[in-house]
Amino acid sequence: MELPFAESWKIKMVEPIRKSTREEREQWLREAKNNVFMLRAEQVYIDLLTDSGTGAMSDRQWSAMMTGDESYSGARSFFELKDTITRLTGFQYVIPTHQGRAAENVLFSYLVRKGSVVPGNAHFDTTKGHIESRRAKAIDVTVPEARDTQRELPFKGNVSLELTKKVLEENKGNVPFFVLTVTNNTVGGQPVSMQNIRETSALCHKYGVPVVMDSARFAENAYFIKTREAGYQDKTIKEIAREMFSYVDCMTMSSKKDGLVNMGGFIATNREDWYEGCKLYCIPYEGFITYGGMNGRDMAALAVGLDENTEFDMLDTRIRQVQYLAQKLDEYGIPYQRPAGGHAIFVDADRVLDRIPKEEFPAQTLTCELYLEAGIRACEIGYILADRDPFTRENRFGGLDLVRLCIPRRVYTDNHMNVVAAALKNVYDRRHEISRGLRITKEAPLMRHFTVELERL
Repeated sequence: MELPFAESWKIKMVEPIRKSTREEREQWLREAKNNVFMLRAEQVYIDLLTDSGTGAMSDRQWSAMMTGDESYSGARSFFELKDTITRLTGFQYVIPTHQGRAAENVLFSYLVRKGSVVPGNAHFDTTKGHIESRRAKAIDVTVPEARDTQRELPFKGNVSLELTKKVLEENKGNVPFFVLTVTNNTVGGQPVSMQNIRETSALCHKYGVPVVMDSARFAENAYFIKTREAGYQDKTIKEIAREMFSYVDCMTMSSKKDGLVNMGGFIATNREDWYEGCKLYCIPYEGFITYGGMNGRDMAALAVGLDENTEFDMLDTRIRQVQYLAQKLDEYGIPYQRPAGGHAIFVDADRVLDRIPKEEFPAQTLTCELYLEAGIRACEIGYILADRDPFTRENRFGGLDLVRLCIPRRVYTDNHMNVVAAALKNVYDRRHEISRGLRITKEAPLMRHFTVELERL
């Protein structure tokens, strides 16, 4: 008899969580203005808002924290981290930052100017925000097939070479870099193939445009290359990752995802001119170049986390849990971005709440309904997150409207996934009773989804 699959770790410490009543959740959501970001953590039963900084660290990582060097300049922990990053990526120059958006801020401060055009495969919220706050334009060149949530493709996060070529032709001399996001979060945690990474980089380099890899989930992307792309089945995750980075000029990293830490990020490159330029912004924005906003203990834990999460067993355990939740949703007929992504399930809110017009934000409405049903906090990745066009100030309704069920690493069991699936089924079964959505009453001019206030219609 073949043995069933089991996690590649065992539990050493637990944190209690509390169930709440429907009446409590209704009051809490009203007080939060129908924005789940504004809920207190203790008001949430199962928290699938994000996998960013919410994972559980290993005993080796906690041990490394005890030996962290907190020297202001030249800390041993920095050089341990730098050596690990160089070994995994091939990049010689490393600048730590306190998280991924800080890495973007430092790099973009050096490279992006008013009027610049920055193409990429569905820039995530902070990436787009850092571009548009500088009065530049972010253009999505993801393959069109990604818009069909029910279509099964192995690499749905791929870059459209045709669309990219058009952008590069029309904006010669005005494209500071291309952003290649792996995995592609905005379209459902979908991976990018090695062939597409190679061809995208070759096309950009032909036009003299450098490529920056948004690498928050690079290890998960390497897993999909290993399991889905011909010629990579016998390669290790570390070998695949090293090849991925060999095609690009620079990387930004939110270490709170595939670095398995609660806080941290970095920039890495082989371009000395970019390194020198970024240093000018790192020091005033983040800190000295050998800590850049990170404690020595956090750098030590990150060095270990990067090593741990570029091993197949760790990734296999993590991604199988995402697939387990997908299988439960399949049983209940709930539509999501197919196939299941690397870090989350993205429920297609337009298909679930099909009686709610886009102007009333179906995905945000579904997010609220799921919280009211069982205290589960998800995240809208849709029309509210898409923000307004910075030039016309019109809502951007052209993309997907998804609810992301984002699974933290090494935190929840499959029993928690069963609760999530059952709660979502209960909402799905009464979906036709939900005919009105939400209206924005207050919003920030940029990255509004974090602090937006809404009222029920």
